[in-house]
Amino acid sequence: METPHYHGHRERLRQRFLRDGPDSLPDYELLELLLTFAIPRSDVKPLAKRLIDRFGSFAEVIAAEPERLMEVKGVRQNTAVALMVAKASAARLLKGELAARPILGSYDSVVDYCRAAMAFEAQEQFRILFLDKKNRLVADEVQQQGTVDHTPVYPREVVKRAIELGATALILVHNHPSGDPTPSRADITMTGEIVAAAKTVEIVVHDHIVVARGGHASLRQLNLM
Repeated sequence: METPHYHGHRERLRQRFLRDGPDSLPDYELLELLLTFAIPRSDVKPLAKRLIDRFGSFAEVIAAEPERLMEVKGVRQNTAVALMVAKASAARLLKGELAARPILGSYDSVVDYCRAAMAFEAQEQFRILFLDKKNRLVADEVQQQGTVDHTPVYPREVVKRAIELGATALILVHNHPSGDPTPSRADITMTGEIVAAAKTVEIVVHDHIVVARGGHASLRQLNLM
C-alpha cells in the first residue's frame, strides 16, 4: 500500500518543530501540526489554511466557539474539542505561573494569562483576580458575562465576594470583543465605583486591565483610576 503524500510533510513539520521550536512555524503550520493529532488519516494542510482564512490567526482559531469552528468544512466535533483543549492548556499553564509568585512582580504574566483566557471571546466577560496580603493569587473568577459590548457589574457583589474569599486586593479584567482595548467612559466609571466600594472595607484595587485582539490597556498606567 502506497504511503499517502502528506505523511512525509507531517514528519518534516514535527522535526522542524522539535529542532527549531514553535516560532519556526507560521500560524497555519502550527495549526496544521495540532490538527494532525485530531485528524490522523487526512491531509490537514487545506483545513488549517481554511481556518486561518476564516478566523485570522492561530490564537483566534483556538479561541473560537465550537459552533463557529464546525461551520468550516472539515471540522467535526472531535476537531473542535482538540482546538478547545489547546486553548485551555495554554490558559492553565499561564495561570499556574501566576499562582507561583506574587502577581505584582509579574505584570507581563498577568496580561499574557488574561489575553489567553479571554481576549478573543465573542462576548464581554468581567474577571477578577483576588489576591492575599502578599499579593498571591487566592482565586480567579469570571463574575459576569454580557453581550458583545456590555457586561453588568455590581460593586457590592464584587466586594462581597472578596470578603468571602478573604482577599485584600483585586485586579479587575474585562475584554473588548471589538478588538480595541481602549477603556470606555463606562469602564472608567465602573472602575471608580468598585474602587470606592472596596476602599470602605480596606480592599485595594491594583488595576483594571482591558484585553482585546488588538492588545491590552491598563487603567492604572493610563492614570484613569
